[in-house]
Amino acid sequence: MIAAIAAAALAVAAPCPDLVTPEAMICRAIRAQAEGAFSESAQAFEQGAVAAPDSDPATARLWAAAGNMWLAAGENGKAALALDKALARPGLQAEQHGNTLLDRARVAEAQGDLKLARTRFDEAAQSLSGDAFYWYFGAALALREGDHARAESAILRALSIAPNEASILFEAGHVAQSAGQDGKAREYWN
Repeated sequence: MIAAIAAAALAVAAPCPDLVTPEAMICRAIRAQAEGAFSESAQAFEQGAVAAPDSDPATARLWAAAGNMWLAAGENGKAALALDKALARPGLQAEQHGNTLLDRARVAEAQGDLKLARTRFDEAAQSLSGDAFYWYFGAALALREGDHARAESAILRALSIAPNEASILFEAGHVAQSAGQDGKAREYWN
């Protein structure tokens, strides 16, 4: 419901209410995101989460959105905190929970904590195993871990889901190159 209110406010291009309510903060967050102001968007999502009751399932989604915006802003520490708050609350369902776990894995990987990244990645499998990006990230993570067999398996899963996706083909080239298969790597990159 909160998202519907914010979407309606944006649809009519009305100014966001000058209040500190979850709805007003979501409105500001979405506008900031649309303008590429990811830090401002993250702050507004966080303010919305703080203003919302902990018992509201939307609160977890607001923390997850804040974490995602901090990730986009390159603020990994702040992203980790927001995503951990999202995961600690009820309200994230199925794919939302999986995507938040995957975002947390991405943050952990960026921070060099490969053990936590692997844990969060594996936890996300239940709801994201059919997602090409999930496997793409799994291949990149496995390369960082030095596990070529796991990287190859993951990239093959990603390719089976999205065989023409440029980012997946690019990563498939890295996986092939790491195995000393330069010709195959060039094929993927071409």
